[in-house]
Amino acid sequence: MIKAIIIDDERLARRELTSLLKKHDDIDIVAEAGNADEAMELIQEKSPDLLFLDIQMPEKTGFDLLEMLDIVPKVIFTTAYDEFALQAFEANALDYLLKPIEPKRLEEAISKVRDQLQRDIERAAEEKVPTKIHTEQVFVKDGDKCWFVNLKEIRLMESDGNYVKVYFNKNRPLIHRSLNALEEKLDSKMFFRASRKYIINLTWIDKIEPWFNGGLMVTLKEGEQVEISRRQAAKFKERLSL
Repeated sequence: MIKAIIIDDERLARRELTSLLKKHDDIDIVAEAGNADEAMELIQEKSPDLLFLDIQMPEKTGFDLLEMLDIVPKVIFTTAYDEFALQAFEANALDYLLKPIEPKRLEEAISKVRDQLQRDIERAAEEKVPTKIHTEQVFVKDGDKCWFVNLKEIRLMESDGNYVKVYFNKNRPLIHRSLNALEEKLDSKMFFRASRKYIINLTWIDKIEPWFNGGLMVTLKEGEQVEISRRQAAKFKERLSL
């Protein structure tokens, strides 16, 4: 079963979508929310696989909600405003449904969810890693641009004042979080706190060299170099069984 939460400030819209989803036996609607704050609590409580998310809501938008979440489920946007379509697709959302939602378009969107979840399971099995490595993603917004980013694609996080610079592909957006807060949420088997300034993804390491004062210099596969402090070097060697 695919656990889903419907998030929309219009009760009628939630009711109509619930009715349409009755035809899809593998979609289990575990909760509904009328605003972002209510949705935040329900997502933390229910751990859904999928969100049907309205974009334009009073006080906080659907994008605001996604920025509030540490780990983001799969998302299908639902909205009455097609002006948000381009932004939603640039964010790599699974799909975008324009209200009133057509049953055929809903079927297509759900098929995408099924396919992606199945691919996640298969890739995890091939690589002999937990499925969550392929499913856990974060939402990153920088100005008008936004992305859904799988955690394994993030190779480096750099503290920059009250923000953190996130390195993935060729992008370097800033998110309004502290490195300490992020460290608490990340899988310690994949991510390592190299210093006060950096967290590195261990799977992206290309080269490790001795450095000054008992530290280490790590070079990532995209060329970034990160110094690991002497204090952290011992923990790093233990983590990698060096």
